[in-house]
Amino acid sequence: MGMGTDVGTDTGEVFDSPDPSVAEHVRRYLATDGASGHLEGGSPNLVLTYRGRKSGKRYRTGLFYGVDGDRYVLVASGSAITHTHPLWYLNLVATPGAHVQVRGEHFAVRAHTAQGEERERLWRLMTELAPVYLRYEERTRRTIPVVVLERVPDTAPAGGMRRVEGPP
Repeated sequence: MGMGTDVGTDTGEVFDSPDPSVAEHVRRYLATDGASGHLEGGSPNLVLTYRGRKSGKRYRTGLFYGVDGDRYVLVASGSAITHTHPLWYLNLVATPGAHVQVRGEHFAVRAHTAQGEERERLWRLMTELAPVYLRYEERTRRTIPVVVLERVPDTAPAGGMRRVEGPP
């Protein structure tokens, strides 16, 4: 994925998804530290805050996730019939530094798109958790990206701000 400015230390305005149901889900999740919204429809969700590749603004969305060790795994499926990647994914490609909230825990991450054997293994993991992805795969011409979020080590002094500089 490309380089860019992370969103972990920026405290400016954040824009929610234009989809009212997603925006409501995120606001509920944030207001309750995930007590309401972490298990949405029986599936675990996180809140991803990322930087827009064109606007430079910060955006956030709620996404279903899987776990691979200490990493979080996302599927950039978009809707069931789309032939384009979702905007959150395109923005992570341009700026892989992002921020995640899982329940009440907040942390910086660096994203990458899984390739080769890693993608195949994680795709199997995610389709076991959410078989609907197999139907999405049948209905699109594109290879659906699998995204890995890895925590960025906190190198700041205790109580300090976290900052990500350049590539990992």
